[in-house]
Amino acid sequence: MIDVRRPVDRALLVGAPDRDLPKRLAEEHLAELARLTDTAGCSVVGSTAQRIAERHPRYYIGEGKAQEVAALAKETGADLVIFDEELSPAQGKGLEELLGVRVMDRSELILDIFATRARSKEAKMQVELAQLEYLLPRLKRMWTHLSRERGGIGLRGPGETQIETDRRLIGKRISELKRKLEDVTTARAVQRHGRSERFRASLVGYTNAGKSSLLRSLSGADLFVEDRLFATLDSATRTVELGAGHEALVTDTVGFIRKLPHDLVASFRSTLEEAREADVLLHVIDASHSDWEEHFEVVNDVLAELGLAEKDTILVFNKVDRLTHAEEQALRERIEKVGSAPAVFVSALDQGSLGALRDVLRSRVLARLTHVIVHLSAADGEVLAALYREGEVVSRRDEDAQISVTAWVPKPLLGHLAGRAGVRLEDVS
Repeated sequence: MIDVRRPVDRALLVGAPDRDLPKRLAEEHLAELARLTDTAGCSVVGSTAQRIAERHPRYYIGEGKAQEVAALAKETGADLVIFDEELSPAQGKGLEELLGVRVMDRSELILDIFATRARSKEAKMQVELAQLEYLLPRLKRMWTHLSRERGGIGLRGPGETQIETDRRLIGKRISELKRKLEDVTTARAVQRHGRSERFRASLVGYTNAGKSSLLRSLSGADLFVEDRLFATLDSATRTVELGAGHEALVTDTVGFIRKLPHDLVASFRSTLEEAREADVLLHVIDASHSDWEEHFEVVNDVLAELGLAEKDTILVFNKVDRLTHAEEQALRERIEKVGSAPAVFVSALDQGSLGALRDVLRSRVLARLTHVIVHLSAADGEVLAALYREGEVVSRRDEDAQISVTAWVPKPLLGHLAGRAGVRLEDVS
């Protein structure tokens, strides 16, 4: 039988960090590019880097270094060169003419990964929109590849099916996708309104910080989890029991990453609206990662871009099971000194460690409640059931045909009770 599978691309990676970037971070950035390349299903055959003070208009890196990359690509048999920076259309064209192989940048690589990871109809539309907006200014160079290639990373998604499409048709498709995503945004707003009375939390964080694993452990739900970058793009909302009769709706959101393409952030705004409407953000951080502080800043930058910088946030340091006792203690002491936001230390693999997170969330729920005594008729079973279902009953006293219930009551229920005949409220100071 003939093997018709597409051969794996052989990629040479090129880093071009700023001169003032510490050596350790420059190496980690290139290592992250290698993980992204692996996630895209491509084989890394080599890597090189050049620190730059300013970008070359034609090659991004210096002309001499570009010649060196050309020789290295030939030596390693690379058929693809991936840059860790975003290249302008002119730089991409200039590099391809010099190197004689296909050139991709980091943004195009991330877009390709998203194209293969999208599962829901909404996620696929969001990724296609981002890909088309990235493709439009690079159309001439991309079409050269599409005319002679049958796939490969960076060429999946809308590219394969729109080889003959011109700028006018792509523009029309972009408008159509934006309209459909606006409809999705409206539908999501209706869904959120329907559960506005419930306490909601959104998980945010750097990709592979363990958000999906954490939600699965908190909720007991069967969620897809994989130890790879961008394992899932589709948001998932699950009910999490917090103890003492309280619960929260917790939503997992798409992971962030350094130099996340702006078109992609814009396309996923409807999904990220869940974070905007949440009562609290759970910023999940991989405590075991040597560069967790840089990841922390990357996530904060994206949140600021989305207008969420001032949102109530809890820092959730995950994967503490990978730390020694001394390392964890040092981390705790360091965070206490910073004191920018409440922090908890957990492991998604250890149910016992999740109690601290549940306690913090429950305290947020209680902060939304009012402590009152509700006097009602013993025959009013509807109000009594609502108090037990939506509030936290502290005590109950039955006297003849009257019942007095001391409870913590959410504000929406409190408003409903205030206008109900036969019900009297007494504030507990």
